[in-house]
Amino acid sequence: MTSPRLPVASQGGVGRASAILASGTLVSRLLGFLKVIVFAHILGQIGNVPDAFTVANQLPNTVYTIVAGGVLTAVLVPQIVRASLHDDGGTAYINKLVTLALSILAITTLAATLLAPLITRFIGLGFSPAQLSLAIGFAYWCLPQIFFYGLYTVLGEVLNARKSFGPFTWVPVINNVISIGGLLLFGLLFGIDTDGQRPPADFTPGMTALLAGSATLGVVLQAVVLYFFWRRIGLRYRPDFAFRGVGLGAAGKMASWTFGMLLLTTVAGIVETQVVTLASGEGASSTVMSTAWLIFMLPHSIITVSVATAYFTRMSEHASRDDTDKLRTDASSAIRGTTLLIVLASAVIMVCAYPFATVFGEAGFEQVQAIGNVIIAFLLGLVAFCVLFVVQRTFYALGDTRTPFFFTLFQVVLVITGVLGCALLPPEWIAFGIALTVTVSGILQAILATWLLRKRLGGIDGRRILRSLVKYFVAVIVPVAAGLAVLIALGGTRNGGFAVSGTAPAIVTMIVIGTVMSGLYFGLLLLMRSTELHGFLAPLKTRLGR
Repeated sequence: MTSPRLPVASQGGVGRASAILASGTLVSRLLGFLKVIVFAHILGQIGNVPDAFTVANQLPNTVYTIVAGGVLTAVLVPQIVRASLHDDGGTAYINKLVTLALSILAITTLAATLLAPLITRFIGLGFSPAQLSLAIGFAYWCLPQIFFYGLYTVLGEVLNARKSFGPFTWVPVINNVISIGGLLLFGLLFGIDTDGQRPPADFTPGMTALLAGSATLGVVLQAVVLYFFWRRIGLRYRPDFAFRGVGLGAAGKMASWTFGMLLLTTVAGIVETQVVTLASGEGASSTVMSTAWLIFMLPHSIITVSVATAYFTRMSEHASRDDTDKLRTDASSAIRGTTLLIVLASAVIMVCAYPFATVFGEAGFEQVQAIGNVIIAFLLGLVAFCVLFVVQRTFYALGDTRTPFFFTLFQVVLVITGVLGCALLPPEWIAFGIALTVTVSGILQAILATWLLRKRLGGIDGRRILRSLVKYFVAVIVPVAAGLAVLIALGGTRNGGFAVSGTAPAIVTMIVIGTVMSGLYFGLLLLMRSTELHGFLAPLKTRLGR
């Protein structure tokens, strides 16, 4: 029987898909924050043990990114959308592509696990012998996550290509719940160390297994559960090793450029980790960088990724039909729609950076400042990062992974040069310097990428995008001033102030500041008659009217 062809997504379809993605991502990210908060209260944010675990638990992501990572995202969706036009609806192609991906992931996982000591020693250059030994123990438990991260991505991207968006964003909830449970059990059995003073030598094999094993179990369940959603939409996976004859050559060509791009970014990430571990035990290091990046990614994941992922399938369909006008419209709409909220989100979180840092451990004010400053340094580049995300996926929809390689190379050269320079800074400023370097290079990369896309499409509705961005930035000036006034009044910039005196006061402060800033921002945009805001509010007005 011939499977029905995928229809072109409607504007309402994109809106519904974005809402599903955003809701799942929001719940997952909130649980992710809870996990980091629990981690900080049990193991600390600044110390040898938390840094050892953070480096080890990031290794699977590092290796996975090098081997597959974004290659799957960049290649799977466009290729599956095109394969859906085949007589079997792309079933044969999906089976072959998934078999190939999982085979590569299995070999990579085995090799990486066997090489755990070598990989960990290479990443953790600044670790002491005892800290390195503990990190290697964590790595043996964590590195099997590589295969299951890949399985999650493969199964999820196929579901996205078939317009089943919900499972991919909701199943990480399982991962976070399992990880939080493991941390709480660890604290119950072995005690808590909020200041991060526990020596690495005090860790027993059982402590290592519980902490790292629970993290891996969450990733395993996150991936396996997606298979049941495959069956619900009528997909049946059967291994197929006959890779010839279904157009995998085109996918391989795309993947080669994306692989190169990811290799570049991973090299930059490794250099960042190597330099920031020089500050481990003395100042903000790997764990603080990881926490700050998590905060940075929260609005990006909820807003940009949710909108752009829904648009990505639609853009791939338009690109497959050579409909450049609609593709250009999609890119413009995605950029203007996401930056409307991203400008506000980045401003609110920057103003709330110190209270935000207080939530992660209730440490001394010096630690709060260290974490908060890194958060601010990252967030200065959030708007550019989100624009880059949409531009990059527009190139992917066009089947062009070559151009993203070159503008990524440009950014990586800047990052590596700047990060190596940060090694000369005092330990307490290394993490801040690295975050600021990433921000500046990311802004320049976004400008270059947008210019290249404009040349490729013969325009990207640039005046309209620029006009919208100017409105957003003008509208956020007064809210930022008001937010800072509230922060200062509540003692958020001084030791012992209410806003940084504990988790509950910090949360209250953030709610007050967020409410004040949001009300002023949206009010000013209404006065400025922002068409994007009216478009954003229209569905809400309709629902309230009903």
